[in-house]
Amino acid sequence: MDKKENTENIINRAPIVVVMGHVDHGKSTLLDYIRKTNIVATEAGSITQHTSCYEVHHNDENGTDCKITFLDTPGHEAFSKMRERGSKASDIAILVVSAEDSVKTQTIEAYKTIKENNIPYIVAINKIDKPNANIEKVKMDLVEKEIYLEGMGGDVPFVLISAKTGTGIDELLDMILLVASMQEYKSNTNENASGVVIEAHREPKRGISATCIIKNGTLKSGMFVVCGNTFTNTRIMEDFQGNTIKEATFSSPVRLVGFKEIPAIGSIFTSCKTMKEVEKIIEENQESLDENKIVKNYKKIDGKVIPIIIKADVSGTIEAIEKEIEKLNTEELTFKVITGNVGAINESDIKMASIDKESIIVGFNTKVDNEALNLNENMKVQIETFDIIYKLTDFLKEVYADRRPRIDSLEIIGQLKVLKTFGGSKERQIIGCKVISGKVTDDSLVNIIRRDFKLGEGKVVGLQLVKNKTKEVVEGTDCGVQIESKIEIAVGDILEATIITTI
Repeated sequence: MDKKENTENIINRAPIVVVMGHVDHGKSTLLDYIRKTNIVATEAGSITQHTSCYEVHHNDENGTDCKITFLDTPGHEAFSKMRERGSKASDIAILVVSAEDSVKTQTIEAYKTIKENNIPYIVAINKIDKPNANIEKVKMDLVEKEIYLEGMGGDVPFVLISAKTGTGIDELLDMILLVASMQEYKSNTNENASGVVIEAHREPKRGISATCIIKNGTLKSGMFVVCGNTFTNTRIMEDFQGNTIKEATFSSPVRLVGFKEIPAIGSIFTSCKTMKEVEKIIEENQESLDENKIVKNYKKIDGKVIPIIIKADVSGTIEAIEKEIEKLNTEELTFKVITGNVGAINESDIKMASIDKESIIVGFNTKVDNEALNLNENMKVQIETFDIIYKLTDFLKEVYADRRPRIDSLEIIGQLKVLKTFGGSKERQIIGCKVISGKVTDDSLVNIIRRDFKLGEGKVVGLQLVKNKTKEVVEGTDCGVQIESKIEIAVGDILEATIITTI
């Protein structure tokens, strides 16, 4: 009987679809059209910089109302971790490719992520309404990258669409439902909910919240959700539109508020009904974490170190910033992330940064609170805030160029042969010379060489050419030179003129 009941509770579930592709190829515009709301305008520079979840309804070929859950992932290079998490939480991927720009860097990166996670996918060739659209070129470019479309030597389904006008959108949704029916995604409504944490952030008034996708089971008001070593109750549970709900089941995105600590994004969550079960799950999770704990092997940093504190609105953004920072680090200069946390820049951040005068605080989609602003009037810590990832990256590149260690090197620019000496003071001598190679300037340093042996060093503090002061003399010229040196210069000595160059 129990087995029969359990079987009856296993039903088809809605597909979870991740939308991936190169930046500005129309992923968010596609979702915007499907949902009939404008979310692009809420993102700075119209670039999606968060992972977001949405539910839509579409009638299949039989007229049955079917639900589809979409994940929107950023296309910018820095957000590869977010895209990877999105694909792991999904059942089907849509690879969006612009009919104007064809296959680009993040197109291939997205494709590799799809293949690594072994999920079925559909290619959506977008912007077919544009004057420069070249659909056949896109198809050939995809084949060159071993993405074999139907009719092009492969079995990858594709749909021609315009996310702006809506052309082909119904066909794309039909294709998603067809792929889903072939895959037969099923889950058990009677089990406690489990799934994946997609995003997490800290809100000033409500505390720590997380966006989760339920992959199996049902989540009800009054239950507990555990992720790693943190948990929350379901007292505040919202759907993707922010509406308070009492129950959610598989394939649904939910926002849970009240976690004790920020849950790790990309991690698995489970649910239970009692605090005793919560404690048991956390204990088991902790044992697993201890067994698999990875100690980062930081290599010894020999060059200059710039401590950096990152504050952002969501955890995924911190990952993206850390990735950008890692690409800038070299042996001569390293940005060392001291902390990376969600929330506003506060007094603690200022105090931590003030320990080292080289420290920088960068904020992304977050503010500096008033107490921190007041404290920093005295501390003078450098704080920069951004709302577009590439602007933050450009700033760090400027910091790198400005603060990297300079290496001074001596460059030989010419040689003089001493023809005559005219005496002078104890440490300054006047001599007559001929420039036998290169040139000499009135600020040159000189190596004093006698019979191929270096006696010491000096500095040119004056040059004369036919009794007139000059800044420079060149090869083949006789000149008068005033040298500052403790070494007594003699006729026949060679003076090797050098200058210090900084690189």
